Amino acid sequence: MKKSLTYAGAGVDINKANKLVESIKNIAKKTYNSSVMGEIGGFGGLFSLNLSNYEKPVLVSSTDGVGTKLKIAFMMNKHDTIGIDLVGMCVNDIIVNGAKPLFFLDYLSMGNLDNKIAEKIVDGVAKGCKIANCALIGGETAEMPGLYQPGEYDLAGFAVGMVDNSKIIDGSEIRVGHNLIGIASSGLHSNGYSLARKICFEELDLKIDSYVPELKKTIGEELLKPTKIYTNIIESMLKDLPIHGIAHITGGGIPENIIRVIPDTCKIEVNSKSWEPPPIFHFLQQGGNVVKDEMFRTFYNGIGLVVAVPEKASQDVLERLLVMNEKAYIIGRVSECKKSEKDKFVWID
Repeated sequence: MKKSLTYAGAGVDINKANKLVESIKNIAKKTYNSSVMGEIGGFGGLFSLNLSNYEKPVLVSSTDGVGTKLKIAFMMNKHDTIGIDLVGMCVNDIIVNGAKPLFFLDYLSMGNLDNKIAEKIVDGVAKGCKIANCALIGGETAEMPGLYQPGEYDLAGFAVGMVDNSKIIDGSEIRVGHNLIGIASSGLHSNGYSLARKICFEELDLKIDSYVPELKKTIGEELLKPTKIYTNIIESMLKDLPIHGIAHITGGGIPENIIRVIPDTCKIEVNSKSWEPPPIFHFLQQGGNVVKDEMFRTFYNGIGLVVAVPEKASQDVLERLLVMNEKAYIIGRVSECKKSEKDKFVWID
């Protein structure tokens, strides 16, 4: 008789997945607040909206992944922080509109489900949600045999926040003369890793555990530093400071992200010598002989978020950030963009 085939025999173990869901329930509960209804395991996550403080509420959403930074987690066999990166990449995109993150969903796909690794990943997601003050209310874990190399996985996330229509930050209040204040990143965050890996592991022939004296740690430890989540920083400033524009510095770097939030009649002037990038950026630039324009389009270079504020409020903003133990610098200004000018971004150093 012909052998009877099963889903588990084809590489998908539903029983193992069910056990993981039970573990994830306990992890997710650590992020719950009074608005969460039900628990992990339903067909959809339920979240009750408290609209008492909103006149005209607007939902703001964002989705993202972690990119090839995942490769560093694979190489180090360390999976408990990559979820923080995932949350950071999503919530940092919605807070630029002044939105308060409400809830988060994640998607984890593995070739063969490893519950211990999956729990560490989701625990990192929960840590990120706690930092961002949002609830992890659901997600999906998929087992896809044959699609990934052994020990590899993919990770994606989806965040939803809310802001009152009258308080949306869209850059429309930015004027000529506004200052640009850069808030420090925690490291490379989650962009530029294809180039970073090429420099470190091909050009410099480093191993993941190679100690780099100028970094005072191994290259793997440096590259796996979690993305900074700016939620609490922005919420504090929005209470009583005139923040007229916010840019999350992601792919495209400083030159291509700040111009997304300024009016068409303006351009930005940035002085790259107004702050000192952390050692990792000098290390990568020298190791790959990377020219300035490529460095600033690919990497954060030490600035993860930029806010546009009136010149007279700049000192108050800097002092608030200092009290919050955040490094920040006036990195440039907003100036007039004449009709004849094509470039809306100019280096002034």
